[in-house]
Amino acid sequence: MKAPVRWLKPLPLRPRDTVHVVAPAGPFDLPSFEVGLGVIGQRYSPVHRPDLFEAWRYLAGSDSRRAEELARALTDRDARAVFCARGGYGAMRLLPSLPLADTAPTALVGFSDITALHLPLQGLGRVTIHGPVITHLGKQPPEVLEYLFRLLESPEPPPPLEGKASYVPGVVEGPLLGGNLSVFSRLLGTPYMPPLDGAVLFLEDVGERPYRLDRMWTHLRLAGVFSRVRGIVLGDFTDCDEKAAPYGSADVLRSLAEETGLPCAAGFPVGHVIPNYPIALGTQVRLDAGVARLTFLEGAVQA
Repeated sequence: MKAPVRWLKPLPLRPRDTVHVVAPAGPFDLPSFEVGLGVIGQRYSPVHRPDLFEAWRYLAGSDSRRAEELARALTDRDARAVFCARGGYGAMRLLPSLPLADTAPTALVGFSDITALHLPLQGLGRVTIHGPVITHLGKQPPEVLEYLFRLLESPEPPPPLEGKASYVPGVVEGPLLGGNLSVFSRLLGTPYMPPLDGAVLFLEDVGERPYRLDRMWTHLRLAGVFSRVRGIVLGDFTDCDEKAAPYGSADVLRSLAEETGLPCAAGFPVGHVIPNYPIALGTQVRLDAGVARLTFLEGAVQA
């Protein structure tokens, strides 16, 4: 992929706008889905297919079912957003059959395995929202929901996010790209990885032991990722510690970040964690890694 000439932002949402709910990856828990759907339904008008609840092994139905559902949602110009029911696994299986270049200017919202959809859309210059899936929404505090609705509805930059640790000090600016580390690493070497030159790279993950984080990070290093990006933003790495080990995942990530020499801050409240703040991938940001602050220089939606 070539670097996008310009970034296309989604249209801003308004109360009672139609939004699609899709399940492009794994099957989901119905009670938590209903709670999250209620959250969305209080503000917008969610619609979904009756076969949304299908399950086949570890997937939310067949590849054809999920691809048809997602393609319809992404190309529907009468809807303003696409919310994913859950992550899990399976979105990358759909990539060859999706009409990504024909997507409407709607906001795609999701995280974790949905990184497999964010990345190719970033390669096409589309701004997308790394944010809570439907089954995660009901667990979020009111301030996260307010932040999400503001991000989707206002063209103004959202408030900065604060991290917990500075790994390598420095100040850099660039488009925010990335997502889940595991999924990001799996798309390296495929035509679905966006250009990374000049980007600020965001990464998060869940349930990966420290040596696996090291292995994936080393894969990124060997593939030249850290020679192209300007800085690194680390979200939450949930349940990634080794039991009874004298070191933690934070120790390993700090060492890996120091090896790159790139400005890096960690502990941002984004990922498989409560609160899970939404961030607009593809928008220009400033990372001040010395004080662990991520400042958004533009809004996520069109003015």
